[in-house]
Amino acid sequence: MTATATGQRIAYVRVSTVDQNTDRQLDGIAVDRTFADKASGKTADRPALAEALRFVRDGDTLVVHSMDRLARNVEDLRRIVRELTAAGVRVEFVKESLTFTGDDSPMNNLLLTMLGAVAEFERSLILERQREGIAIAKAAGRYRGRKAKLTDDQATDLRTRLTAGESPTALAAEYGISRASVYNYKMTA
Repeated sequence: MTATATGQRIAYVRVSTVDQNTDRQLDGIAVDRTFADKASGKTADRPALAEALRFVRDGDTLVVHSMDRLARNVEDLRRIVRELTAAGVRVEFVKESLTFTGDDSPMNNLLLTMLGAVAEFERSLILERQREGIAIAKAAGRYRGRKAKLTDDQATDLRTRLTAGESPTALAAEYGISRASVYNYKMTA
């Protein structure tokens, strides 16, 4: 099935933190609807992406600022593009000036893989530099880590309720933290 540009232009934008702004990503690009996530690229929990993927239909075009905004890694990128194009949805990456339709040339597929790999490599370098900087700051006594999300009283209450058998998922939702954080608070008792 070949995707044609007869449907809607659906935008997906993502920034890594709630403090960042999505406005610059598709500035000046005409779209019919926009789905936006404020989540790290490393997480699979991107509700707006999931919603956008359910929303798009045969003939639509999913417009994304760049490949690294859409996927966590090369495998994820290739899978998403493959699934969308198989459903008749065009995928357009603005920054890379590439559009995928399902009838893509071997060169387009190579570019998708290579540029996705470069983005993944770039992210790993950023994380490596961040870890090095944290290690240096810790050694110098200047690094204190992120401020705890819960007060000491809240953490004690959370541990008590978790030990009493309450659901970690429910507690995470109530306290506005992730399930992993619930378990981290349990371990730091």
